[in-house]
Amino acid sequence: MATPHIRYQLHLHRPQLIRLVLVVVALALLPAAAQAQRKARAKVSRTAKGIVKSVTVKNLPNYDERWFHPGMYLLFSASRFNIEQSQYYVDHKWVSANSIISPSLGVGFIGDVRLGGPDTPFILRFAPGVNYLTRSVEFKPQGYQNPDSIVTQNVSSTVVQFPVLIKYQSDRRRNSRLYMIAGLSPVVTASSRLNDPLHNQLRAIGSDVTLEYGVGLELFYPLFKLAPELRFSHGLKNLLVPGNDVFSRSLQYMATNSVTLYINIQN
Repeated sequence: MATPHIRYQLHLHRPQLIRLVLVVVALALLPAAAQAQRKARAKVSRTAKGIVKSVTVKNLPNYDERWFHPGMYLLFSASRFNIEQSQYYVDHKWVSANSIISPSLGVGFIGDVRLGGPDTPFILRFAPGVNYLTRSVEFKPQGYQNPDSIVTQNVSSTVVQFPVLIKYQSDRRRNSRLYMIAGLSPVVTASSRLNDPLHNQLRAIGSDVTLEYGVGLELFYPLFKLAPELRFSHGLKNLLVPGNDVFSRSLQYMATNSVTLYINIQN
């Protein structure tokens, strides 16, 4: 049953609040990190007598002079539904519902456009991709006696996402730099997998819009740039399709939350 408290109206629970606080703190620290990185452009390793042992080579030295950078990514995500139980559940209390975290896999392409001159910290990113997504809700009958009475409803689908993001990057420190990224991602369901009538009664609508934010580390190599990135995603739409089954009637709100590891490769 919904509650009038403001953080529940916005569907912000403790895990989401903790992540938002971490991102705000990281945003506050990023300018200081960028200022510190300006002091070191190359590194020379010397012996105790001052003899040069090695010099760090700057890979892709003209990378930031190009206005456009293509690439691709591979993603591994853990997704779940953020759910709220309905008045029907409160009145009958036949089942209790709990979201289950499920793994997903996806691929996509990257197009980065520089917003300004070579020294600008802002990049516009368009990163369409395909994600093979599964989200599950576990329903337990009231007073269940054994695990066989638990029914898991799976919402499995192939979705196409179109993230439009703004990336804020620190100054490059030799062959690495940090960045933060945020934006919105429209999502369209290309196909749904309905293999089991018992476990596929819970349905989700075919479109969504998600809020995306995260952090990443760029590593420059001689021929390409590798960037592992951790991104959080929160669905902004109620995806629940009303139904007459006990599973659908027990819920009033259902939105997707994900934590995703992106492996970005660009040249």
